[in-house]
Amino acid sequence: MKRFLPLVALGALTLAGCANTSPYSGNVYTGNQAQVAQNVSVGTITAMRRVQIQADDQNSGALGGLGGAVIGGLLGNQIGGGSGRTLATAAGAIGGSVAGKKFEDSANRTDAWELEIRKQTGQTVVVVQKADQPFQVGQQVRLIGTGSRVSVAPY
Repeated sequence: MKRFLPLVALGALTLAGCANTSPYSGNVYTGNQAQVAQNVSVGTITAMRRVQIQADDQNSGALGGLGGAVIGGLLGNQIGGGSGRTLATAAGAIGGSVAGKKFEDSANRTDAWELEIRKQTGQTVVVVQKADQPFQVGQQVRLIGTGSRVSVAPY
């Protein structure tokens, strides 16, 4: 049974660290956006660069840190005996917690475009969205949205 605990903990940690990054796509609408009139304006991409979006973490890394601590503690507990085992378990838990948090943070990032767009009105806006569509400088695009929620789509 003890041999399978690290595998179970690692599996749970891996699944817990996977954030849903679909809402950052210009091709995905939330339920609140469906069947709602959206404003549309047209513009031209004047500049763009690759960026990353760090997905909102509702658990503030608790799942990655906790899972890493469990795995690190279990692995550290396999080393030595007596007080040496206790120290190894504590060190493994601390190291595992730090590593688990970093793993979760990296799993919750997604590649994105920062698009600078000059609208036909002359106003310039910047929109960041998931890099799941090809864009290029000079391309005419549609800005679709209401209020501060805007997505960019090819024209």
